[in-house]
Amino acid sequence: MTGPVLRPMTADDCERVAEIRIGGWQHAYRGLVPQPYLDGLDVAEDAARHRERLLRGDGGVVNLVAETGGGEVAGWAAFGPYRDGDRRTGDAELYALYLRPEHIGRGVGRALLTEAARRCAAAGHRRMYLWVLQGNAPARRFYERAGFRADGAVETFAVGGDEVPEVRYVKELAG
Repeated sequence: MTGPVLRPMTADDCERVAEIRIGGWQHAYRGLVPQPYLDGLDVAEDAARHRERLLRGDGGVVNLVAETGGGEVAGWAAFGPYRDGDRRTGDAELYALYLRPEHIGRGVGRALLTEAARRCAAAGHRRMYLWVLQGNAPARRFYERAGFRADGAVETFAVGGDEVPEVRYVKELAG
């Protein structure tokens, strides 16, 4: 079996990507963020937000989709310069990596993550960071198997009226 086809996201992919992102939140974050928040996520609003950002340009953000046989969009990743408040560093950041739940464990996420890291290394970034919900054990194991490690940084963000902790992971990139 061959792996997924990775390609740049287009405006035509925005609805599929929104379905994947929202489905990913509803699947992976159940019990970690308030259920009313998850239930209130709206695909059309999210698709419009993605489309607007994609068409406007997002300051170095790269959006990739993974297609499986038959052209189905099975996953999405977004990455670019590391965000440290208002300043940029020479490092990269994986902003998002989401899959349709039925594609978890089939190599789609690994392909997207590997390609994101490869592109960031080729662009001269020495490290790649990402943030993952502290309670999301499956995602943490996935990133650890890919060579990322928690670096001790923890931040919270407000979602649905709750403060949710995230852990920062880092990986040294081969130049």
